[in-house]
Amino acid sequence: MKQRRLGAGGPTVSALGFGCLSFGGIFGPTTEADSLAALDAAWEAGITFLDTANIYGKGVSETVIGRWLASRPHRPAIATKAAFTDDPNRRVDNRPEHLRRELEASLKRLGVDHVALFYAHRHDPLIPIEDVAGTMSRLVDEGKIGGYGLSEIAPHTLERAHAVHPVTAVQNEYSLWTRQPELGMIQRCASLGVAFVPFSPLARGAFGTPMADPARFAPDDFRARIPRFQAGNWPHNRDRLAAFHAFARVRGWAPAALALAWVLSRGDHLIPIPGTRSAAHLRAWAAAPDIVLTEADQAEIDRLLPVGWAWGDRYDDAQAATVERYC
Repeated sequence: MKQRRLGAGGPTVSALGFGCLSFGGIFGPTTEADSLAALDAAWEAGITFLDTANIYGKGVSETVIGRWLASRPHRPAIATKAAFTDDPNRRVDNRPEHLRRELEASLKRLGVDHVALFYAHRHDPLIPIEDVAGTMSRLVDEGKIGGYGLSEIAPHTLERAHAVHPVTAVQNEYSLWTRQPELGMIQRCASLGVAFVPFSPLARGAFGTPMADPARFAPDDFRARIPRFQAGNWPHNRDRLAAFHAFARVRGWAPAALALAWVLSRGDHLIPIPGTRSAAHLRAWAAAPDIVLTEADQAEIDRLLPVGWAWGDRYDDAQAATVERYC
Protein backbone atom coordinates (compact mmCIF):
# COMPACT_ATOMS: atom_id res chain seq x y z
CA MET A 1 0.00 0.00 0.00
CA LYS A 2 1.30 3.44 -0.92
CA GLN A 3 1.80 5.89 1.93
CA ARG A 4 0.80 9.48 2.66
CA ARG A 5 1.53 11.91 5.48
CA LEU A 6 -1.27 12.59 7.96
CA GLY A 7 -0.70 16.33 8.17
CA ALA A 8 2.58 18.21 8.16
CA GLY A 9 3.70 16.85 11.53
CA GLY A 10 1.71 13.65 11.62
CA PRO A 11 2.61 10.01 11.02
CA THR A 12 2.95 8.31 7.67
CA VAL A 13 -0.09 6.13 7.03
CA SER A 14 -1.57 4.12 4.18
CA ALA A 15 -2.95 6.17 1.29
CA LEU A 16 -6.34 4.63 2.02
CA GLY A 17 -7.74 4.62 5.49
CA PHE A 18 -10.59 2.43 6.69
CA GLY A 19 -13.81 4.02 7.92
CA CYS A 20 -15.44 1.93 10.66
CA LEU A 21 -18.87 3.60 10.75
CA SER A 22 -20.73 0.54 9.49
CA PHE A 23 -19.55 -1.60 12.43
CA GLY A 24 -22.24 0.14 14.47
CA GLY A 25 -25.10 -1.05 12.24
CA ILE A 26 -26.02 2.25 10.60
CA PHE A 27 -26.26 0.58 7.18
CA GLY A 28 -28.04 -2.49 8.49
CA PRO A 29 -27.32 -5.45 10.77
CA THR A 30 -23.79 -6.76 11.06
CA THR A 31 -21.85 -9.01 13.41
CA GLU A 32 -18.69 -8.57 15.40
CA ALA A 33 -17.16 -11.49 13.51
CA ASP A 34 -17.77 -9.73 10.19
CA SER A 35 -16.27 -6.51 11.53
CA LEU A 36 -13.18 -8.32 12.82
CA ALA A 37 -12.77 -10.07 9.46
CA ALA A 38 -12.99 -6.71 7.69
CA LEU A 39 -10.32 -5.28 9.99
CA ASP A 40 -8.08 -8.29 9.28
CA ALA A 41 -8.59 -7.79 5.54
CA ALA A 42 -7.72 -4.10 5.88
CA TRP A 43 -4.48 -4.86 7.69
CA GLU A 44 -3.58 -7.58 5.18
CA ALA A 45 -4.11 -5.04 2.39
CA GLY A 46 -1.65 -2.66 4.05
CA ILE A 47 -4.20 -0.24 5.52
CA THR A 48 -2.72 1.28 8.68
CA PHE A 49 -5.18 4.10 9.39
CA LEU A 50 -8.53 3.41 11.08
CA ASP A 51 -11.28 5.99 11.50
CA THR A 52 -14.08 5.68 14.06
CA ALA A 53 -16.15 7.81 16.46
CA ASN A 54 -17.81 7.58 19.84
CA ILE A 55 -21.30 7.66 18.30
CA TYR A 56 -20.79 4.85 15.78
CA GLY A 57 -23.21 2.33 17.21
CA LYS A 58 -22.99 4.23 20.53
CA GLY A 59 -19.49 2.92 21.16
CA VAL A 60 -19.84 -0.39 19.29
CA SER A 61 -17.33 0.52 16.57
CA GLU A 62 -14.66 1.55 19.08
CA THR A 63 -15.32 -1.53 21.19
CA VAL A 64 -14.88 -3.85 18.20
CA ILE A 65 -11.62 -2.13 17.27
CA GLY A 66 -10.48 -2.47 20.88
CA ARG A 67 -11.13 -6.20 20.84
CA TRP A 68 -9.30 -6.50 17.52
CA LEU A 69 -6.29 -4.66 18.94
CA ALA A 70 -6.30 -6.80 22.08
CA SER A 71 -6.10 -10.02 20.07
CA ARG A 72 -3.64 -8.94 17.36
CA PRO A 73 -0.16 -7.40 17.44
CA HIS A 74 -1.17 -4.73 14.91
CA ARG A 75 -0.78 -1.07 15.87
CA PRO A 76 -2.50 1.17 13.32
CA ALA A 77 -2.92 4.92 13.58
CA ILE A 78 -6.41 5.48 14.98
CA ALA A 79 -8.64 8.51 14.60
CA THR A 80 -11.78 8.99 16.65
CA LYS A 81 -14.25 11.83 17.11
CA ALA A 82 -16.58 13.44 19.63
CA ALA A 83 -19.02 16.35 19.80
CA PHE A 84 -22.54 14.98 19.26
CA THR A 85 -24.85 14.66 22.26
CA ASP A 86 -28.26 13.15 23.06
CA ASP A 87 -29.51 16.55 24.21
CA PRO A 88 -32.09 17.86 21.68
CA ASN A 89 -31.35 21.39 22.85
CA ARG A 90 -27.61 21.09 22.18
CA ARG A 91 -26.84 18.53 19.50
CA VAL A 92 -23.15 19.47 19.38
CA ASP A 93 -20.94 20.22 22.39
CA ASN A 94 -17.34 21.42 22.05
CA ARG A 95 -16.87 22.45 25.67
CA PRO A 96 -13.55 21.23 27.11
CA GLU A 97 -15.17 19.02 29.72
CA HIS A 98 -17.33 17.28 27.11
CA LEU A 99 -14.53 16.63 24.64
CA ARG A 100 -12.19 15.41 27.38
CA ARG A 101 -14.81 13.12 28.94
CA GLU A 102 -15.74 11.59 25.59
CA LEU A 103 -12.10 11.11 24.61
CA GLU A 104 -11.38 9.28 27.88
CA ALA A 105 -14.36 6.98 27.23
CA SER A 106 -13.15 6.33 23.68
CA LEU A 107 -9.64 5.46 24.87
CA LYS A 108 -11.12 3.00 27.34
CA ARG A 109 -13.24 1.29 24.68
CA LEU A 110 -10.28 1.15 22.30
CA GLY A 111 -8.00 -0.17 25.04
CA VAL A 112 -5.27 2.40 24.33
CA ASP A 113 -3.79 5.36 26.17
CA HIS A 114 -3.71 7.70 23.18
CA VAL A 115 -4.90 8.05 19.58
CA ALA A 116 -3.10 9.51 16.59
CA LEU A 117 -5.95 11.88 15.78
CA PHE A 118 -8.97 13.28 17.64
CA TYR A 119 -11.63 15.24 15.78
CA ALA A 120 -14.27 17.65 16.90
CA HIS A 121 -16.99 15.81 14.98
CA ARG A 122 -18.82 19.08 14.33
CA HIS A 123 -18.14 22.68 15.31
CA ASP A 124 -20.34 23.87 18.16
CA PRO A 125 -21.49 27.39 17.20
CA LEU A 126 -21.61 28.34 20.89
CA ILE A 127 -17.86 27.74 21.31
CA PRO A 128 -15.32 29.83 19.36
CA ILE A 129 -13.15 27.56 17.27
CA GLU A 130 -10.10 29.18 18.86
CA ASP A 131 -11.24 27.74 22.19
CA VAL A 132 -11.64 24.31 20.63
CA ALA A 133 -8.10 24.53 19.27
CA GLY A 134 -6.90 25.44 22.76
CA THR A 135 -8.62 22.41 24.26
CA MET A 136 -7.08 20.18 21.63
CA SER A 137 -3.61 21.65 22.15
CA ARG A 138 -3.80 20.72 25.84
CA LEU A 139 -4.76 17.14 24.94
CA VAL A 140 -1.75 17.02 22.61
CA ASP A 141 0.52 18.31 25.37
CA GLU A 142 -0.82 15.63 27.72
CA GLY A 143 0.01 12.90 25.20
CA LYS A 144 -3.58 11.72 24.84
CA ILE A 145 -3.74 12.61 21.15
CA GLY A 146 -1.08 12.98 18.50
CA GLY A 147 -2.97 15.73 16.71
CA TYR A 148 -6.46 17.07 16.21
CA GLY A 149 -8.92 17.47 13.40
CA LEU A 150 -12.18 19.17 12.50
CA SER A 151 -15.08 17.72 10.54
CA GLU A 152 -17.68 19.27 8.21
CA ILE A 153 -16.24 22.76 8.59
CA ALA A 154 -15.67 25.76 6.35
CA PRO A 155 -12.23 26.98 5.20
CA HIS A 156 -12.39 30.07 7.40
CA THR A 157 -12.91 27.87 10.47
CA LEU A 158 -9.82 25.88 9.55
CA GLU A 159 -7.78 29.07 9.25
CA ARG A 160 -8.89 30.35 12.66
CA ALA A 161 -8.18 27.06 14.43
CA HIS A 162 -4.86 26.54 12.67
CA ALA A 163 -3.65 29.97 13.84
CA VAL A 164 -4.00 28.81 17.48
CA HIS A 165 -2.60 25.28 17.12
CA PRO A 166 -1.80 23.49 13.83
CA VAL A 167 -4.66 21.31 12.61
CA THR A 168 -3.65 17.81 11.54
CA ALA A 169 -6.65 16.94 9.36
CA VAL A 170 -10.02 18.08 8.08
CA GLN A 171 -12.66 15.44 7.44
CA ASN A 172 -15.46 16.48 5.10
CA GLU A 173 -17.56 14.49 2.68
CA TYR A 174 -15.98 14.27 -0.78
CA SER A 175 -16.51 11.96 -3.72
CA LEU A 176 -17.49 12.00 -7.36
CA TRP A 177 -21.01 12.95 -6.28
CA THR A 178 -20.11 15.46 -3.53
CA ARG A 179 -17.67 18.03 -4.87
CA GLN A 180 -18.10 21.07 -2.58
CA PRO A 181 -14.61 20.74 -0.98
CA GLU A 182 -13.16 21.73 -4.37
CA LEU A 183 -14.49 25.23 -3.68
CA GLY A 184 -11.71 26.10 -1.28
CA MET A 185 -11.29 23.43 1.36
CA ILE A 186 -8.96 21.08 -0.52
CA GLN A 187 -6.82 24.03 -1.59
CA ARG A 188 -6.75 25.58 1.90
CA CYS A 189 -5.67 22.29 3.46
CA ALA A 190 -2.84 21.97 0.92
CA SER A 191 -1.59 25.48 1.60
CA LEU A 192 -1.56 24.94 5.38
CA GLY A 193 -0.04 21.45 5.34
CA VAL A 194 -3.26 19.87 6.64
CA ALA A 195 -4.41 16.42 5.53
CA PHE A 196 -7.81 16.30 3.87
CA VAL A 197 -9.68 13.11 4.80
CA PRO A 198 -12.69 12.51 2.52
CA PHE A 199 -15.44 10.53 4.18
CA SER A 200 -18.04 8.63 2.15
CA PRO A 201 -15.71 8.56 -0.89
CA LEU A 202 -17.83 5.71 -2.27
CA ALA A 203 -21.00 7.81 -2.07
CA ARG A 204 -22.55 5.68 0.68
CA GLY A 205 -22.47 2.58 -1.47
CA ALA A 206 -23.41 4.13 -4.80
CA PHE A 207 -20.01 3.13 -6.20
CA GLY A 208 -20.08 -0.29 -4.56
CA THR A 209 -20.71 -3.67 -6.14
CA PRO A 210 -23.57 -4.28 -6.09
CA MET A 211 -24.61 -0.65 -6.30
CA ALA A 212 -26.59 0.60 -3.31
CA ASP A 213 -30.30 0.01 -3.85
CA PRO A 214 -32.75 2.12 -1.81
CA ALA A 215 -35.39 -0.60 -2.23
CA ARG A 216 -33.20 -2.90 -0.16
CA PHE A 217 -32.26 -0.48 2.63
CA ALA A 218 -33.03 -1.72 6.13
CA PRO A 219 -35.85 0.19 7.88
CA ASP A 220 -33.36 2.00 10.12
CA ASP A 221 -30.79 2.70 7.37
CA PHE A 222 -30.15 6.45 7.58
CA ARG A 223 -29.56 6.61 3.81
CA ALA A 224 -33.31 6.34 3.30
CA ARG A 225 -33.54 9.96 4.48
CA ILE A 226 -30.92 11.23 2.03
CA PRO A 227 -32.59 13.05 -0.88
CA ARG A 228 -30.27 11.53 -3.49
CA PHE A 229 -31.62 8.06 -2.71
CA GLN A 230 -35.28 9.06 -2.76
CA ALA A 231 -37.76 8.28 -5.50
CA GLY A 232 -37.71 11.60 -7.31
CA ASN A 233 -33.92 11.63 -7.62
CA TRP A 234 -32.56 8.11 -7.45
CA PRO A 235 -33.54 6.90 -10.96
CA HIS A 236 -31.57 9.78 -12.50
CA ASN A 237 -28.58 9.14 -10.23
CA ARG A 238 -28.73 5.38 -10.84
CA ASP A 239 -28.53 5.85 -14.62
CA ARG A 240 -25.43 8.05 -14.35
CA LEU A 241 -23.83 5.64 -11.91
CA ALA A 242 -24.57 2.65 -14.11
CA ALA A 243 -22.59 4.27 -16.95
CA PHE A 244 -19.64 4.84 -14.60
CA HIS A 245 -19.82 1.25 -13.36
CA ALA A 246 -19.78 0.03 -16.97
CA PHE A 247 -16.74 2.17 -17.80
CA ALA A 248 -14.86 0.82 -14.77
CA ARG A 249 -15.54 -2.75 -15.82
CA VAL A 250 -14.32 -2.05 -19.37
CA ARG A 251 -11.05 -0.80 -17.89
CA GLY A 252 -10.81 -3.91 -15.71
CA TRP A 253 -11.37 -2.17 -12.38
CA ALA A 254 -13.97 -2.50 -9.65
CA PRO A 255 -16.17 0.63 -9.76
CA ALA A 256 -15.31 1.34 -6.11
CA ALA A 257 -11.59 1.13 -6.83
CA LEU A 258 -11.93 3.57 -9.74
CA ALA A 259 -13.96 6.00 -7.62
CA LEU A 260 -11.26 5.91 -4.94
CA ALA A 261 -8.46 6.28 -7.48
CA TRP A 262 -10.17 9.44 -8.71
CA VAL A 263 -10.31 10.85 -5.16
CA LEU A 264 -6.65 10.00 -4.57
CA SER A 265 -5.73 11.79 -7.80
CA ARG A 266 -7.06 15.10 -6.48
CA GLY A 267 -4.01 15.74 -4.30
CA ASP A 268 -1.26 14.00 -2.37
CA HIS A 269 -2.67 15.31 0.91
CA LEU A 270 -5.97 13.43 0.47
CA ILE A 271 -6.45 10.24 2.51
CA PRO A 272 -9.93 8.86 1.82
CA ILE A 273 -11.56 6.54 4.35
CA PRO A 274 -13.93 4.14 2.57
CA GLY A 275 -15.86 1.82 4.84
CA THR A 276 -17.52 -1.56 4.64
CA ARG A 277 -18.78 -4.43 6.79
CA SER A 278 -17.46 -6.93 4.26
CA ALA A 279 -13.91 -8.24 3.88
CA ALA A 280 -14.73 -9.18 0.28
CA HIS A 281 -15.87 -5.66 -0.55
CA LEU A 282 -12.73 -4.23 1.01
CA ARG A 283 -10.50 -6.48 -1.08
CA ALA A 284 -12.30 -5.23 -4.20
CA TRP A 285 -11.20 -1.62 -3.66
CA ALA A 286 -7.99 -1.92 -1.62
CA ALA A 287 -5.83 -1.76 -4.75
CA ALA A 288 -7.14 1.70 -5.67
CA PRO A 289 -3.81 3.47 -4.87
CA ASP A 290 -2.14 1.39 -7.60
CA ILE A 291 -4.52 2.63 -10.31
CA VAL A 292 -2.95 5.29 -12.52
CA LEU A 293 -5.56 7.32 -14.37
CA THR A 294 -4.66 8.57 -17.81
CA GLU A 295 -5.82 11.89 -19.23
CA ALA A 296 -8.32 9.91 -21.30
CA ASP A 297 -9.63 8.19 -18.16
CA GLN A 298 -10.05 11.52 -16.40
CA ALA A 299 -11.82 12.99 -19.41
CA GLU A 300 -14.24 10.08 -19.62
CA ILE A 301 -15.02 10.29 -15.91
CA ASP A 302 -15.67 14.02 -16.32
CA ARG A 303 -18.01 13.26 -19.21
CA LEU A 304 -19.90 10.55 -17.34
CA LEU A 305 -20.07 12.37 -13.99
CA PRO A 306 -19.61 16.11 -14.57
CA VAL A 307 -19.47 18.47 -11.60
CA GLY A 308 -22.95 18.83 -10.15
CA TRP A 309 -24.41 15.74 -11.84
CA ALA A 310 -26.14 14.31 -8.76
CA TRP A 311 -29.85 14.95 -8.29
CA GLY A 312 -30.82 15.94 -4.74
CA ASP A 313 -28.85 17.08 -1.71
CA ARG A 314 -26.40 14.90 0.20
CA TYR A 315 -28.32 15.39 3.47
CA ASP A 316 -31.87 16.21 4.46
CA ASP A 317 -32.40 19.41 6.45
CA ALA A 318 -32.09 17.73 9.84
CA GLN A 319 -28.90 15.89 8.89
CA ALA A 320 -27.39 19.10 7.51
CA ALA A 321 -28.20 21.23 10.54
CA THR A 322 -24.78 20.76 12.15
CA VAL A 323 -22.74 21.22 8.96
CA GLU A 324 -20.91 24.49 8.30
CA ARG A 325 -21.87 25.92 4.93
CA TYR A 326 -19.70 28.38 3.08
CA CYS A 327 -21.02 28.53 -0.46
